[in-house]
Amino acid sequence: MQAVFTPEVLEQIFPPERSHDFFEALYGDADDAAFDIQMGFAGANGEKVQFQFLLVQRPGKCLACNLTYGLPAVFSRHPVINIRKIVEEVADTLDLPASRLQWKLGQTEPRSHDLHAIPLTITIQPE
Repeated sequence: MQAVFTPEVLEQIFPPERSHDFFEALYGDADDAAFDIQMGFAGANGEKVQFQFLLVQRPGKCLACNLTYGLPAVFSRHPVINIRKIVEEVADTLDLPASRLQWKLGQTEPRSHDLHAIPLTITIQPE
């Protein structure tokens, strides 16, 4: 799966402009955001494929936990993040019907003072 979900493929699934558009919708000005959002591949185990939304602090900004802990609930329903579309694109990449994939967002995980991650687990259902 690592060879399938390369950084280039992940950037097609979640392009950098989606982070910009999200903060533009949230704040009215994307420059006010404290971090950028990127999609990363975290591994696969059986029927589970692990991704993560990486929240990367912008220079001169503060990535405070209180800014990121509520994001899983926001991401799960925000039309700009559009997890349903992300799952459809993962399904296309795996050559599977999207109806066989179920997703779940985990809680925000602080990795360092300038990087937090939100796990996205996609489970492939049997045919």
